[in-house]
Amino acid sequence: MSEVLQWAVASKPAAEALVGVIGAGVMGAGIAQVAAQAGHPVRLMDVREGAAAAAHAQIAKALEGLVVKGRMDATEREAVLARIHPVSAMADLAGAALVVEVIIEKLEPKQALLRELDALLPPDALIASNTSSISITALANGLQRPGRLVGMHFFNPVPLMKLVEVVSGAETQASVADAIYELSRRWGKSPVHAKSTPGFIVNRIARPYYAETLALLLEQAGTPAQLDRALRSVGFRMGPCELMDLIGHDTNFLVTQSVFEANFGDKRYMPSLVQKALVDGGRLGRKVGKGFYEGVPAAPAPVERQGAEDLPTVQLLGEGLLVDGLAQALQAAGVAFQRQAQAVWAGLALGELQLRLSDGRCAAELAQQAAHAELAVIDWPVQGPRTEALALAFAPRCSESGRAQALQLFAALGWAPLVLRDAPGLVVARTLAMLVNEGADTVWQGVCDEAAADQAMKLGVNYPAGPFEWLAQLSVARVVQTLDALFEACRNERYRVSPLLRHRLWAD
Repeated sequence: MSEVLQWAVASKPAAEALVGVIGAGVMGAGIAQVAAQAGHPVRLMDVREGAAAAAHAQIAKALEGLVVKGRMDATEREAVLARIHPVSAMADLAGAALVVEVIIEKLEPKQALLRELDALLPPDALIASNTSSISITALANGLQRPGRLVGMHFFNPVPLMKLVEVVSGAETQASVADAIYELSRRWGKSPVHAKSTPGFIVNRIARPYYAETLALLLEQAGTPAQLDRALRSVGFRMGPCELMDLIGHDTNFLVTQSVFEANFGDKRYMPSLVQKALVDGGRLGRKVGKGFYEGVPAAPAPVERQGAEDLPTVQLLGEGLLVDGLAQALQAAGVAFQRQAQAVWAGLALGELQLRLSDGRCAAELAQQAAHAELAVIDWPVQGPRTEALALAFAPRCSESGRAQALQLFAALGWAPLVLRDAPGLVVARTLAMLVNEGADTVWQGVCDEAAADQAMKLGVNYPAGPFEWLAQLSVARVVQTLDALFEACRNERYRVSPLLRHRLWAD
């Protein structure tokens, strides 16, 4: 093992290993700060005049904030700052043991820079790219030593976000990927291994979170506020629409286009006409004051609980964790109910009114197949008694009294009723099924393992659970049934079931 690999995986003093960072933007400055806090001397380079010095000043300001909050003492702050040296010439990086490039997210400029680094650095030095979507295999093309190039994808803000995707291209040596993995751990991060495919782990698995909401908006199933609230009620910190407003629709649209094109037009990653209209109209999100929302969306009004005394006896039908969640919600609200585990469908019944848990079919289809007009579909109450809002859709001939009963039960449970157009899969069921499916395909295709998929989504984008944790909660049968129903309803290949899920269903 080379000396460079030894300092990455063993206990050699970090002071012996010089780290170079090229690109003094927000991400580059964050990586430089993290490396310096781990004890490395750092050379922060940018060809723009004064950019590296300005980044150093920003790091100083950020560290001062830590001192004020009592998370760092003044002596340590000065030591960290002293380890970071702004430079403007590639030659200043000649002795680095590791160089991380954080320049513009375009293939050609990155390739040119990496080839220059490859010629400059010692043979045993490592080179990392912070690219979020460009193929590491493509970046390594033309290098004399392609085996030493690895992806080291940090997440913003770098000092706070724990995840690092360690991405191996076709030529990346396993020992190099392992060394960067261990180095990331020494820097206080939680790394995951990934194979270089479009989007890696996080940006790939996350696509349905935006895509399904955009599809629902195109279908006029609900408003941005309704769809956001439904998914926040599952535990997401932000709904898709407000998150896209925060990211910037131009940025989010470009990433979607990139993933779509890199996957040769796979319909699963198709960009949305809804988002294109926002970009074309200059509604780019919070940075311009308007996107889906005008500025920051207002918080929804709290739900006032009401009594259920006038309702028919509530029947709880079916089995599984979602049904258990309904039971817990009823118990927490003090709503009496009778339970029937063996049932043809899962959900709630109030006299003639059926409130069926979504299986991907719309209420109109279910009502027609059952020859039963008093019917609605309800979304998945994944949080059980902590559910704050829930989507539902009524069959076309459901009576006004039936609709009123459903809304009264929701009020008794403390749920804000999000009455949507009768779109297949509603919001949560459709989105979670697709997130699970994308995670399953990511593992099936060898991009990462299940644990890495779960860890990446929780640490990289703050999801309340990972795809395989949701799968364990929802069951393979429910997810596959939902996806198959969505495919039948939409005849769109984006809803094709991952072979991993299909095989697990057959094995059960």
